[in-house]
Amino acid sequence: MTAAPGVAIPREPVPGGSGPGRGSGKGLGLFRSWTAVWTTGLCLLPLGLLTAGAWLGRHVRPSADEWCFLPKVRDLGVWGMVEKFYATDNGRIGNGLLVGMYAQFPVAGHQWFALISGVIMLVVLWALTVLLLRRAGRTAPRGVPLLVASMITAVFLFATPNTYKTFYWPAASVSHTLAPVLACAAALPLLVARGRRGMIAALAVVLVAGVFMGTLSEEASVVCLVVLSAVVLLGRWIFTERALTVARCWALVGMAGISIGTIVLMTSPGGRRRRDRFGLETTSMLAPESLIASLRGYVRILETVFTTWQYVGAIAAGVLLGLLVRSREGASPVLLPSRPLLWTSFGALAFLLSGYLCTVITYPVFGARVVTAQRTWNDYLLLYVVFLVGAGAFLGRAVRKRERRAGVATALAAAACAAAVLGLAVPLSHLGHDMRVRAQKWDRQDQYLRAQAAKGAKVLPYTPLSVAGTLEPFGGKGRNVWPAGCVADYYHLDRVTYSTRLP
Repeated sequence: MTAAPGVAIPREPVPGGSGPGRGSGKGLGLFRSWTAVWTTGLCLLPLGLLTAGAWLGRHVRPSADEWCFLPKVRDLGVWGMVEKFYATDNGRIGNGLLVGMYAQFPVAGHQWFALISGVIMLVVLWALTVLLLRRAGRTAPRGVPLLVASMITAVFLFATPNTYKTFYWPAASVSHTLAPVLACAAALPLLVARGRRGMIAALAVVLVAGVFMGTLSEEASVVCLVVLSAVVLLGRWIFTERALTVARCWALVGMAGISIGTIVLMTSPGGRRRRDRFGLETTSMLAPESLIASLRGYVRILETVFTTWQYVGAIAAGVLLGLLVRSREGASPVLLPSRPLLWTSFGALAFLLSGYLCTVITYPVFGARVVTAQRTWNDYLLLYVVFLVGAGAFLGRAVRKRERRAGVATALAAAACAAAVLGLAVPLSHLGHDMRVRAQKWDRQDQYLRAQAAKGAKVLPYTPLSVAGTLEPFGGKGRNVWPAGCVADYYHLDRVTYSTRLP
């Protein structure tokens, strides 16, 4: 049975069967081989986009908060950064640790951040896809899990309104982009656990990960709590009976870890100072006016997200997954993927609820600017992209049952993946140009400031160099001084003054 040129979709293979579509060993092997070839070829598109994005990371230079991070890490080391966050800034110990790890390599740490974080994201999502298929009792042709993981990564990083703050700006990425991916990584030990020791290790990992997440990102913690609560409350519709108790126990331990981390953050001196700075001690985020304003802001955020057409790439990747996976002979699945409408409803509810709650907790800090603070969306946008893939997979499975349309659907889904990648490549190219221009100017100014400071200068002019809306000293035509004092510390100066001309 062939429904499109070069694409054959056989029926579920029957061991020992014969004839076309009935599990013929030769036919099935040929199908898998050809599918592995074209899916691997299709993978080259999102992987190429990710490679290009990582290569552009060499143009990243410090900005905004990082001007203050660099001299602190230079003078006190990574643990000095952790102490600063805990005692002074915001109480985010985990955040301070990750910031210190890249800031100890000043400019080089910023240049390598995109590549390293991108590889981590891709590997985690690839492993998660493979293991979830295995635990669901499914198997896929070689290349399909990598295609799905690379599409998720590419869409997550590049479909946002501000890719620079999502992917390239380390100060934002560690707490809003990398954080939800690290949360996904905490599930990997559970998915590979075998026996009592494996379960104990999985529980220990999720506990530690929960504590770390609670001190890394409040928004990512909220998303995790919503998802883990769904596992506890709705688990009997998600897991088989033999896996339900284990899943609920694991989720409860993870929630306990997040609670511990959140308590550490909330009771820290830095956490209290941050609440005082933004007036959060006297203003309740649960006040009716704050909840209503948060809802208005969230609706506007959803308008932007739902009208970003490149997210269709995630749906298309899911459709291909649903079309190409098959039941694994002798498998004993722990997931119940036989209720697509129920699963899709749970996923949509988890995304909508977690997104609104994230908006609620960020609104008191950003106010109406929560709509333009796109970096804070990423904590729940990863869940959105994963949900789209899951919904697409159920759609693909439904189409596969209509064998005459399966080949056409495969071709259309592959074309949609390619179109989404090309649609993401254009704005990335424009951003790359802006980053390259800024890097050239930044290096020129950096060389001048270092040379003059070495000659004994104590006061020097500084020209603000912003990209993608990042803050710089003397922004707003010189009106906003911050973080000019940190720039002066970085170059061992007494102060810097506003200048409109590069040296």
